[in-house]
Amino acid sequence: MTDRPNTQKREVVPVLDFGGQTAQLIARRVRDAGVFSLLVAPTISAKELAAMSPRGVILSGGPCSVYEAGAPTCDPAIFHLGVPVLGICYGMQLAAHLMGGAVTSADHREFGRAQLSLMTRSELFAGIPDKTTVWMSHGDQVSDTKGRFETIASTPTCPNAAVLWRDADTNFYGVQFHPEVTHTPHGGEVIRNFLYEICKCKGDWRMSQFAEAAAADAQSRIGSSQVICGLSGGVDSAVVAALLHKAVGTQLHCVFVDTGLLRSGERQLVETTFRDHFKIDLRVVDAERDFLSDLAGVIDPQEKRRRIGHRFIEVFKAAATDIRNAEFLAQGTLYPDVIESGHGHAGTAAGIKLHHNVGGLPEKLGFKLVEPLRELFKDEARKLGELLGLPEQLVWRHPFPGPGLAVRVLGEVTKPRLDLLRECDEILLEEIVAANLYRSTSQVFAVLLPVQSVGVMGDGRTYEHCVAIRAVETQDFMSADWSRLPYDVLARISSRIINEVRGVNRVVYDISSKPPATIEWE
Repeated sequence: MTDRPNTQKREVVPVLDFGGQTAQLIARRVRDAGVFSLLVAPTISAKELAAMSPRGVILSGGPCSVYEAGAPTCDPAIFHLGVPVLGICYGMQLAAHLMGGAVTSADHREFGRAQLSLMTRSELFAGIPDKTTVWMSHGDQVSDTKGRFETIASTPTCPNAAVLWRDADTNFYGVQFHPEVTHTPHGGEVIRNFLYEICKCKGDWRMSQFAEAAAADAQSRIGSSQVICGLSGGVDSAVVAALLHKAVGTQLHCVFVDTGLLRSGERQLVETTFRDHFKIDLRVVDAERDFLSDLAGVIDPQEKRRRIGHRFIEVFKAAATDIRNAEFLAQGTLYPDVIESGHGHAGTAAGIKLHHNVGGLPEKLGFKLVEPLRELFKDEARKLGELLGLPEQLVWRHPFPGPGLAVRVLGEVTKPRLDLLRECDEILLEEIVAANLYRSTSQVFAVLLPVQSVGVMGDGRTYEHCVAIRAVETQDFMSADWSRLPYDVLARISSRIINEVRGVNRVVYDISSKPPATIEWE
């Protein structure tokens, strides 16, 4: 059993997810504007939507053509719920298709920036210039409104770039462009206009209110039982622990497994924060020897992950059995995890998440699962962490893979190779922080490559390790671009690593984007 959003407690604007790459981004933009939003399956009925008491509904974009066999559709009664509906790209085309308009393949496809001209003023475009840049990504368009829609904006190749339809019980707005992406400069204003000028939202989505409500919900559900939280050293589990400590106090017991695969200073940071500052019952298990024994001689990345996951469950299970009357296990599951694992409200995402620190534990130990962050995006979890008093160096720490440094030591994982990588990583992060680049990069780390190269140090020939530096920028970690770090910063990083870390004579910089590469090397 897991937590589910309780939309009855606040304003909500659900987003019907038709499979568009930016559907998740629409929900983020709505939340950024102060209104709670979540993705729902396109098959949701009008009756189910009405039960959520929505202030409005948004239809996302999607990769299909509305006239294709098997194209996703929605309950036509949604347009007659008496609440405003905004259709974006495919969502606009679908609405036109269902309400009698014509959608056809466009003579001129639009991919990229386009010049939008407003033909008439409406609440949707309040305060927006008569001519503005928007981001288009479509091959189809509404070719004939059949007199049912009023055209309110156009581009040179898309006559019906924005439309509206009002009658006794319908208040529909459609835009062919994507207001949710940053490439549409006034896109945020379009979304805010829909929420506040059209849906008349109050804007009650505040992290302080969420913190109080989530703590109250957790307290009600856990009651007098004991709850275990597995700390990983990352942001998500740390925020869960702080929130549950606020909710149930001494009923919370945290377990931190020192796998020997952690970043430098990770164990000390966790102990200082949770044992010394929050006074939480923290149980640290030193299992380095067991993990390294399991990894001896293993070079296959998936086999590394499998062995680490198996050992983690065994170690965690042993630690958990010492906590009497523990009925709940807390996890730092976030909203993108829910979506990517195929369990989101849209129900259409592929299962991407293959490893989690405590994956499988609820079933193996018979725990009830509590996931108080499963409604939040990563940036929202960070804001909650700050609100709960977590230290900045923990809240804003870059993500770290579940298998730890085992997937950054390419080839066999041994203690000497881990220690060497930790030294390199510590120097790298020191220089990134000193250059004030830590918050502007999403993830920065070093990778120990399974190759050695020839070098000259002093008057002697060397044959030593090569280390790769990886730095990326991303909003959602589903795609990422490599960071254009200043050359002088890269030069200092390289110089320090080669001079200060014995055994390294070459440093390279990874300039691959995701896709086609992944962020981690293994």
